[in-house]
Amino acid sequence: MITTKYVNYRQVLNLSGFHLIMISIWCTLIAVLFHFFNWHWMIIPWVPVALIGTAEAFLVGFKNNQAYDRLWEARKIWGGIVNSSRMLGSMVSAFDTGNDEIGKFDLEDRRKKIVYRHIAWLYQLREQLLIPTEWEHIKVEEDQLKNVDQKRNRLIKAGFPDYGRTPIFLNKYLSEDEAALQSEYKNFATYLIAQQSKDINELKNMGAISGFNHMQLQDCLNEFYTLQGQAERIKKFPLPRQFASTAFVFNIIFIMLLPLGLVSEFAKLGDWGVWASIPFCITIGWIYIIMELVGDYSENPFEGLMFDIPMLSICRTIEIDLLQMTGDNELPDPIASKNGVLV
Repeated sequence: MITTKYVNYRQVLNLSGFHLIMISIWCTLIAVLFHFFNWHWMIIPWVPVALIGTAEAFLVGFKNNQAYDRLWEARKIWGGIVNSSRMLGSMVSAFDTGNDEIGKFDLEDRRKKIVYRHIAWLYQLREQLLIPTEWEHIKVEEDQLKNVDQKRNRLIKAGFPDYGRTPIFLNKYLSEDEAALQSEYKNFATYLIAQQSKDINELKNMGAISGFNHMQLQDCLNEFYTLQGQAERIKKFPLPRQFASTAFVFNIIFIMLLPLGLVSEFAKLGDWGVWASIPFCITIGWIYIIMELVGDYSENPFEGLMFDIPMLSICRTIEIDLLQMTGDNELPDPIASKNGVLV
């Protein structure tokens, strides 16, 4: 997630620097061919170009709107995880029993086991959501032997030491036997919630909690299943490619036609107008490219790039809250943004 109030020039160039260079070359080439080689045959009227630009603006606007909906829904899902995690922690920390057969220390250990397993679930869910799918930029760049987004991903990881330490967290908050089961389950996060349900049911059977408390805790676990499923739906179902790809192709067509229609209009002002068309052409094309790229990167909120939901920061916030509820004094530091990016 970008945390700066305004996007700085480095972030802009990091996102669209290559595209800006290509647009500049194309617009300059058309102006040179028009002025020095008199290739007037390639010029087209401005009206059809303007019509294509208008249609493309509507299409890109629709794509960006849908991409923002996916991004905001993902943030609401993790907001729900924050709220439900705090509810789970508060209910677990309030465990009390009048059954003398249940020792105080045994009950305290069970509290911590449930809280610790939930923290492990948070980091495991984040890890599963970061696995690249075939339509995401990280995977596409890897298949095409390009390293633009891979480089961005490596730079982000380098700035956050805890970025890839999920296995360490699992070993910290799970028993050795339970952590070793990760390789046996395709969806280890689902398994962890199932184990929570078993432990809570055991607490009810032993008289540590009432039937009503058990029902409340189980409802909370069911909510985690719901939130996990919603996050997995966004992760595993892309923005329909017929919309996303069409907007991209039409954008390229419009930018290719843009200087062909613009240079003749500026040429009416004289020879200097031909050269004046270049910066205007670059600016218009760059604006359309930026709109396309913003939507393209926002539609996948769990990629691990700077445009994503800051899952690591959210996990750390929940971790601190839950540890404090259990009376743990060794608290990790919150995740701070680095170079205007929070992960």
